[in-house]
Amino acid sequence: MSPAEIQSIKQRFGIVGNSPQLNHAIEVASQVAPTDMSVLITGESGSGKESFSKIIHSLSHRKHGQFIAINCGAIPEGTIDSELFGHEKGSFTGAHEARKGYFEVTNGGTIFLDEIGEMPTSTQARLLRVLENGEFIKVGSSKVLKTNVRVIAATNVNLLAAVEKKKFREDLYYRLNTVPIYVPPLRERGEDILLLFRKFTSDFSDRYKVKPIVLDDAAKRALLNFRFPGNIRQLKNLAEQISVLEMDRSINVETLLKYLPQQSNLPALVNQDGDGEEQFSERDLLYKVLFDMKGDMNELKKLVLSLLKGNQSGGDILKEHENLFHNMGNEEVEDTPVIPNQYLLEPHESKPVEEELDYDKIEDISHETEDDESLSIEAKEKELIIKALIKNKNKRKYAAKDLGISERTLYRKIKQYGVEEL
Repeated sequence: MSPAEIQSIKQRFGIVGNSPQLNHAIEVASQVAPTDMSVLITGESGSGKESFSKIIHSLSHRKHGQFIAINCGAIPEGTIDSELFGHEKGSFTGAHEARKGYFEVTNGGTIFLDEIGEMPTSTQARLLRVLENGEFIKVGSSKVLKTNVRVIAATNVNLLAAVEKKKFREDLYYRLNTVPIYVPPLRERGEDILLLFRKFTSDFSDRYKVKPIVLDDAAKRALLNFRFPGNIRQLKNLAEQISVLEMDRSINVETLLKYLPQQSNLPALVNQDGDGEEQFSERDLLYKVLFDMKGDMNELKKLVLSLLKGNQSGGDILKEHENLFHNMGNEEVEDTPVIPNQYLLEPHESKPVEEELDYDKIEDISHETEDDESLSIEAKEKELIIKALIKNKNKRKYAAKDLGISERTLYRKIKQYGVEEL
């Protein structure tokens, strides 16, 4: 398709811009228009997807038929079937008379289904039948009706991701996506931002009978660097605000920045969807937190290993692992459970965790009698509990605090070991 033909389509439908992605989308739309193939238009909200549906309809042999644009996300789930396919009298509460649906009314024309990803799954099954056979059934009827309607769908979400989550039918997705058209967001269109801004300010100057707005070089650079999450809608609102509110028609960067919302300085954790939309990903943030926790756990393992080996002083350990304790300097420690040194178990040497045990060399010590009691963890635990109770005069609250356990756990241990009040 020649540049002159693309420019002619732009002028006819009021499309402003010269970015390669925009020109490619227009070329695809004009090529598929003469056919009856289903088209799926993807792009962010506010990027101008409806304009491409009008291009396809106006350049097709259905141009004299009716064109209806329907926002699937704006119709309640309980009434969307009735809106699209019609209903019979008395088919549900409030159905006082029969009604024709959009697929019946636009027979021979084109239906543009915007936000197709919001369509309920039950309605998706009905739509699939229309696309495959041109057949539908009204709500409350058993009669099969025929229609000859071209369907153009649009979405600002990743439908493949919705298919994986079972929120969108896979067969319907591939039936709609016969010819995909991607409409680029405003931030990917470069100098088109300045062209659109000039066009909007010129329109508003004619409407409000004021002089057009003129941006200086610094203001132009700021406009080009802004991401415009609201795309063309946001740029148009910006142009209208400045055109109405600013008395000085020459706008510098300081004045422009008053109308631009502050952009977030969050780390660049984004999820690149298949339709080109960048979205902040909570999953990526969770991964980062988990990786940080994994690092802390590795440090804790090293710390515990050092303690078990007993070959480092407390000061050396703190210096080596100070990143584990850097946030603990200003915390209150009055209620922190501390076990007095005299109640701690004696340190003992342990084999490095990397070594594998040779189970053939392990001796059976189940019948030893002399050192059994000294090596028993339960015996030591019982001994510590008794000492803590004696020290605190049977006050379990303070004894539990000395032992570094909860009072409830201490009570359970007392019952377990049969410790009598002392």
